[in-house]
Amino acid sequence: MTEANPEEAVKPLVTAAEIAELPEFHVSHPFNPQSDIYLKRLAPLAGLTRLSLTMGRVPPGKDSFIYHSHERDEEFLFILSGRGRAEIGEETFEVGPGDFMGFPAPGGPAHNLSNPYEEDLVYLMAGEHSGLDIGHFPRLGKRIIFGPSGIQAYDDKDAQQLVFTDFLAKD
Repeated sequence: MTEANPEEAVKPLVTAAEIAELPEFHVSHPFNPQSDIYLKRLAPLAGLTRLSLTMGRVPPGKDSFIYHSHERDEEFLFILSGRGRAEIGEETFEVGPGDFMGFPAPGGPAHNLSNPYEEDLVYLMAGEHSGLDIGHFPRLGKRIIFGPSGIQAYDDKDAQQLVFTDFLAKD
């Protein structure tokens, strides 16, 4: 059984024809009105639970998500077709089929992928699926915590920095 289709058995090979027939789910990041991406989850089909592997399709004139970085889960992108612009750190690069981008965590650069061109941008995105990650949005001063209890968004200005000595009893 897979998360994508509970009636379907897990299998080590998913053909290109089967992937083409998979339903897409439409996502738009709540912090970016230009975010418009269609996703096909591939990892669950093969029974992969510790790895997230998704095929993304960004229509012309749209962004994948929003400029962000990850605190816990590493991520990579591999362009399959179309062209796009990858914003990585303070630089912007044109990317196309065969280009690979890797974002280590923690400390990897903030990034986003956009499609200013006339054809769909299609890519694989994959990374760890730890069950607990913090997404940083440096241009917005926000962060999102993804965890077992759900997804919570916070403004950085509201965060209270603590150190170990804050927890020591004042005897």
